Amino acid sequence: MASAVEQRLISSGRPAYRLDGDNLRTGLNADLDFTREAREENIRRVAEVAYLFADAGTVALVALISPYLAARDKARELHEQRGIPFVEVYVATSLAVCVKRDPKGLYAQATEGEIPAFTGLDDPYEPPVAPELVVLGDRVLEKTADSVIEALAECEAKPELATRARRRKRAD
Repeated sequence: MASAVEQRLISSGRPAYRLDGDNLRTGLNADLDFTREAREENIRRVAEVAYLFADAGTVALVALISPYLAARDKARELHEQRGIPFVEVYVATSLAVCVKRDPKGLYAQATEGEIPAFTGLDDPYEPPVAPELVVLGDRVLEKTADSVIEALAECEAKPELATRARRRKRAD
């Protein structure tokens, strides 16, 4: 979904860059493992990078599994304190769908005990309390990408929507 949003923004003339686990954990965050502390540090670093992109006028699309509410709240706070909109998109997907869509076979490895503390299995996922947008994980990609772009445009037009007093939207 983040790739589709990135492509649409760029094709419309809007600078955008997708930050995801693959492009971050091979460089910037290569020194981090998957303990709770390391995951929180991963989110902190990514939030700082996303801020730098946004400050330079580029939409930062952060596509990470960020299981802890407190870490996401810190990322939001960092942006709010600096006057940068923060749009949280919660992709509400069942564990069964995540397992089915797993291109790397990580869920199978975690089930076999090869990956400890795996999100959704033996480590919790704390859903967002009030994200700007909820996308149901089984929806059509084109519709979800449109919903994300609309949420971004709405928060840019009305920055107060991307603050603690934000509204909750659901993409259908």
